[in-house]
Amino acid sequence: MTAMSNLLAGKKVLFITSNTGIERDELVKPLESLKAQGALVTHASSDGGTTQTFVNDTDKDRTVESHTSLAGLKASDFDALVIPGGTVNADTLRLDENAQRLAKEFADAGKVIAAICHGPWLLINAGIVAGKTLTSYTSVKLDLENAGAAGWVDTEVKQCPANGWTLITSRTPKDIPAFTETIVAALK
Repeated sequence: MTAMSNLLAGKKVLFITSNTGIERDELVKPLESLKAQGALVTHASSDGGTTQTFVNDTDKDRTVESHTSLAGLKASDFDALVIPGGTVNADTLRLDENAQRLAKEFADAGKVIAAICHGPWLLINAGIVAGKTLTSYTSVKLDLENAGAAGWVDTEVKQCPANGWTLITSRTPKDIPAFTETIVAALK
């Protein structure tokens, strides 16, 4: 997206990560894209401060400053939650009580949650994946099925309205354009 747009003016989007192991493009590209559409974007990490991104899950990349820590944040202050992947990020985040609480609050409030790659692991630990049809990185499929997901599909983006809240999921960084477009459409 080259031109600034006000398509999402006034919409508040929360990106949550741990402080390391984040797949760079799964954080940075959707964040910048939603910001360019006029959304007010907050990046919160487990401890706040500096976060370490990676490329292809193993190659250390740049650091990104988060705006705040997860503690004390409330779903009522945001319109959507975005959960980037990265194996270490997602595995760490799924054990973070504040991340679990936030995911559950967003679902209970009927708000949009978007997760890419390994990001859906958090939904399992938050106890909100049952009854949802979604996609993810292939290795997460069995975990999702075992947690009661209604189905797993191999597609670049899947939007599921089941259980009174919208879940948007994608598989890998190559799906980011479709992932971001679907988030924008859900928030318009």
